[in-house]
This record gives sequence, C-alpha cells and structure tokens, in this order.
Amino acid sequence: MDIVDAHPQNQFPIPAHLPESMVTSVKLLPKNKRLILFTRHSLRQLSDGNGFASYNLALTPKGKILAKSWGKWLATHLAYSLDADSISSPIPRCMETAKLMQEGAGLSKKITTQSLLVEPGSLVIEPELTSKVFKEVGALNFINMFLSGEMAGIKNAHQGGLDLISLFYQHQPKQSHLTLAVSHDTLLSAFLAVMMDVPQIDWNDWPKMMEGVFLWFDDKPIKDAKVHFIWRGKLYERPINDLITAYVEAGFCHTTLPKHFAG
Repeated sequence: MDIVDAHPQNQFPIPAHLPESMVTSVKLLPKNKRLILFTRHSLRQLSDGNGFASYNLALTPKGKILAKSWGKWLATHLAYSLDADSISSPIPRCMETAKLMQEGAGLSKKITTQSLLVEPGSLVIEPELTSKVFKEVGALNFINMFLSGEMAGIKNAHQGGLDLISLFYQHQPKQSHLTLAVSHDTLLSAFLAVMMDVPQIDWNDWPKMMEGVFLWFDDKPIKDAKVHFIWRGKLYERPINDLITAYVEAGFCHTTLPKHFAG
C-alpha cells in the first residue's frame, strides 16, 4: 500500500520546516486514486496575538523555499503526478504557495481561486457580524464557536463541511494525479473537526503552516460516496450521507444543501 520512494533514483531530502506529520501521512497513501491535498499555506509573516492574520501577510523567504521544496519532494517521491490544475484561496500567500509547489514539481498549471477556501466562504455568511467576534476571542475560540453554532452570521458546521466536500468532489484530478487545494488554518481545522465529528478542538489540533490532509473519494455519485482522508499519519473515512443526515437532523432541509446533494 505504501508509495513513498516511488522514484528512488530521484531522492530529494525532506524539506526543512515541513511538519513531520506530512511524511508520515505520505506513507499511508494508496495507489491509483484521484488525490487532493487540502493544505494550509506555507510559512508567513507573524499575525497578531489573537491569531488574526491580515490578508496582506506574505510568505517569508523560508516559506517560499519550503513550498518549492515540498512540491519537488512530492514530485520525486509519489506515484502520483502533480500535473493537474490547482485551486486556492484568493489571498496572495495561498496562491503563491500553490505556484511555488508547482514550480518545485517542474510545472506551471492553472491556479483557480475559490471563495470557499477563504472567509467569508465555508464558515462565515455575514462577516459584519463575525469579524469583531473573531478579533475579540481569537482563532481557536472562533472555530469552537462555529462548531457549536454559538454565533450569528455563520453556517451550520455540517453545511460548511459539505460545501468543501462538494468543491473537492468537483475538482478531482485524473486517476493517479494530485490536485493542490491551498487555504488557511481556520478552514482546515474546522473541516477536519466536522469530518472527524469532533465538537471542540484545542491548539494541539491546529494545523501548522504547510500542513495538510490528503483525501479522495469512492468512485460513486457524491451522495453515495465516502471521503477517505489521511491526517497526521492516521487514515479516516466518513460517509458523505452521514453529514447530510446530521445537517437535516440539526433542523435544516435538503433544499438548502449544496446543489450536488439536494434531491
């Protein structure tokens, strides 16, 4: 099942500053899937004390090197081709991460920005109601409030998860290819909590910069499929219908689901 060292003649050292969990996760990857790497961007300039990261914060020099080196490492160690278009948050540090990872893999592919990979998007509906709360309580408390539904102006947590699942399902690459989806720590942490049915998280659960989750779907219609994902060296799976059921049981109707789940 392991596919690490798929190209032993092209060995390239593990990039400095890469979260250790990423190489551990690579060792669990199956072969011949339509793989997506949903990742936080690379190392950036520091945010304020509450974790509020301005959209203007850029990648650091080390962050640029890391993104490019990680792309090269993946291209030389996986039995997957990175020759696929990428999707990204429209924030420059995310787009640059995708671009540098492609360059490291020796590629220059299309990078499409997606509103669901930034906020307002997958979590927030009315930013005028939530931005002040975020700055007051900080990133971790904000995500836990999202998960518990204790805030105005946000989506139901299961709807947020389903929105991202729909996005990834629509952007699956060809078989044995890998698509990059570059986003932010808040979205990645919320998505993983929903997928693992965790009601609250702490800082130990928080994604590091350039840390991500590998995921793929069964070859079935979306409502009948499972999402398989590897996070920090552990393999998980979640039937998509479980999330739909949880959404409806929370008091919402099928007609408010993303269009690919309705009906």
